[in-house]
Order: sequence, then structure tokens, then C-alpha cells
Amino acid sequence: MATDAPPPQKGSPDERPALPSTEEFVEVQQSAEFGELRHAHRSFAFPLTIAFIAWYLLYVLLSNYAGDFMGTKLFGNINVAFVLGLAQFLTTFLIAWWYSRHAAAKLDPKADAIKSRMEGGA
Repeated sequence: MATDAPPPQKGSPDERPALPSTEEFVEVQQSAEFGELRHAHRSFAFPLTIAFIAWYLLYVLLSNYAGDFMGTKLFGNINVAFVLGLAQFLTTFLIAWWYSRHAAAKLDPKADAIKSRMEGGA
């Protein structure tokens, strides 16, 4: 099983870099840089989550209350319900792909800067 965790450091505990204190974590959490990171994440994730839940609930409601519409054949034995059901999977993968691109472009650089500063690299 591969992880992103670094291997244990060799040497005595005195040679290892000190972990940030609670005060340093609180200071970073209250910084403008961390606020920008949190805003960049929330402004993307929350609206997309709400939109996807609404889309999913629409599918469920149509399945329960619009049986005639959902049973409408589009071609062969393929009906509206089947197409919308497949669209649920498609949108799930598209959202995951879109979030991955967003995180790589907007979130990861900010998070890496904060992490390196906290670990004493900056």
C-alpha cells in the first residue's frame, strides 16, 4: 500500500525538525492566505455539491412521480430513465475530473505554500 507520508526520519528526536505549535496553527488558520485557500475550495465545492444533489433529487422525483415521462422510449429499448441514469454516472465522473483540475491549479499551490512555511521551508 503506497502512501504520501514520508519515511520515518533517522536519528535522535533532537535532530528532527520541531512540529509547529498550537499557536502557529491558529495563526495560519487566521491568516489571509489560509482564508483565500478556504474560499477557493468552498466557492467551488459547495455550489457544485448543491447542483449535483439537486440533479440527483430531480432524477429520483421524476422516477417516482413522472413514470410516463421516464418510460418514454427514445430509440429501441432505451428510455428517458435509462439515459438520465447513465447521465448520473457521467456527471459524477465529470465533477471528479473538474475538481481534480481545480485543485491542481488553484488549491494545491496555496496549500503547498502554507505547508512549506509551517514545516520551516519558507
